[in-house]
Amino acid sequence: MSAIVECVPNFSEGRNQETIDAIADAIRQTNDCHLLDVDPGPSTNRTVYTFVGNRESVVEGALNAARIAKERIDMTKHKGAHPRMGALDVCPFIPISGMTPEECVDACAVEFARRLAAELIVPVYLYDRAAKCDARRELANIREGEYEGLAEKIVKPEWKPDYGPAQLVGRWGASVVGVRKFLIAYNVNLLGTKEQAHRIALAIRTSGRGGANKLKCCKALGWYLDEVELAQVSINLTDFEVTPPHVAFEECSRRAKELNLGVVGSEIVGLVPLAALLVAADYYIKKENLFVIGEKRKIRLAVERLGLDSISKFIPEKKIIEYMIGLNEDGPLVSMSVRQFIESLSSRTSTPGGGSASAAFAAMGAALGTMVGWMSFGNKKFAPLDAIMRTAIEPLHSNVQKLLPLIDADTNAFDDYMAARKLPNETSEEQAKRDKAMQAGLLTAIRIPMSVMHAVNDCWPALQTIAEKGNFKCISDVQVGAKGLEAGVFGAYHNVMVNCSELSDDALRAKVEQDAKDALNVGLTRSRAIFDLVEKRVSDVI
Repeated sequence: MSAIVECVPNFSEGRNQETIDAIADAIRQTNDCHLLDVDPGPSTNRTVYTFVGNRESVVEGALNAARIAKERIDMTKHKGAHPRMGALDVCPFIPISGMTPEECVDACAVEFARRLAAELIVPVYLYDRAAKCDARRELANIREGEYEGLAEKIVKPEWKPDYGPAQLVGRWGASVVGVRKFLIAYNVNLLGTKEQAHRIALAIRTSGRGGANKLKCCKALGWYLDEVELAQVSINLTDFEVTPPHVAFEECSRRAKELNLGVVGSEIVGLVPLAALLVAADYYIKKENLFVIGEKRKIRLAVERLGLDSISKFIPEKKIIEYMIGLNEDGPLVSMSVRQFIESLSSRTSTPGGGSASAAFAAMGAALGTMVGWMSFGNKKFAPLDAIMRTAIEPLHSNVQKLLPLIDADTNAFDDYMAARKLPNETSEEQAKRDKAMQAGLLTAIRIPMSVMHAVNDCWPALQTIAEKGNFKCISDVQVGAKGLEAGVFGAYHNVMVNCSELSDDALRAKVEQDAKDALNVGLTRSRAIFDLVEKRVSDVI
């Protein structure tokens, strides 16, 4: 798989639509570049562009955009609320997949900085993971003094640019280029003043004066947006796994309450990882003792609780990065109609085969259990069961979501193994390379059905609860669901065993075989127990 890299250049123009569009077109017209988002801000007089591509295309896209900016942006006339020092103010590259941050430094940041400086004859600094010294690690250190202080700063030896001339280029200023983790640009809206917003920003940011309540991996300042008549605590969350948006929102809300200020939602600038919204949803679900399952519903909850629609409509398909670049799209088998999938199974090809069918059986079994849970929940007739069904529906639904991608994953794993078998093996070096690739392919082909078995066995406690307490009118669906899960674990077991036979590591083979046998025994035992339970319920009624 080729590397996927995100690039998020910030240009110092947020008011002239012709310039904003021209820069966007330059990126859009670059081969293999996919422009995901254009986010202009009139008050900040700044536009954030987000695009993805491979390591070569993102560099070309950023250069094409910079060429337009050189023609159209004049920093001698620029004013805006956001700190800035150049026409292309900052250009971070973010490795998404297939590349380490260290590889991204050389392949993208350094390459772009070198070419930008050489072609446009402008000063360029490297920051964050691309920085050559600690003093330039933080963007704020490089940008201190902003454009107005650059002429005096740039001639000092300690602030000599990494590339380009060590003197002010008036219309351009200077640019900062680097590699960083995914940064969430997040603003909390206040019915207050710029000064009040900045007071909160100082209290929460990592380098601020908030004492024990400072937020980690958080940069913040306060400003006022004339166009919407709101103050904002403008926040950069440099590691959302450490401090996610909902934590920043709650802390800003707490500080605002102390100042008797109203918080009226928040906004995501650019894109946001799906995980950041799901963790926010989970926080509010736990805090408010809600029963919300399913990705779409959780996103809706997070958008509502954080007030992400307060300034402009939050459209998940345009704001969540995984949705924008298709990382969450279903595979070709899962996307088929039932007819197409069954006909594909019956065709004269080795894939899809029993492994994919086993994952499908298991997914349908878990789905039937989920359905019976829903049919026993949320109705006055079954009100005493609501708390019980809440604990049963969620794990079944969750395992449906785990099992669906495994339908395609099993086929992909087998195809990868067969591709490894076709590698040349004439020389000893080629043979060693082929053997290594085949063993790696076997391990993947084993891991997928083992994942099916584990997901199935995670379903049994919840399905047993539903079999014991669920809506009796749906009892046959419980039986069919149990058989679907049993078929899934049975088929996955035999897929594991057939692949184990070719493992070269005897100790590993023995361990995997034993693990598979244990998982099969659990599945068969739990399925039989549920059938016995259902039969007893039926006999009691009769």
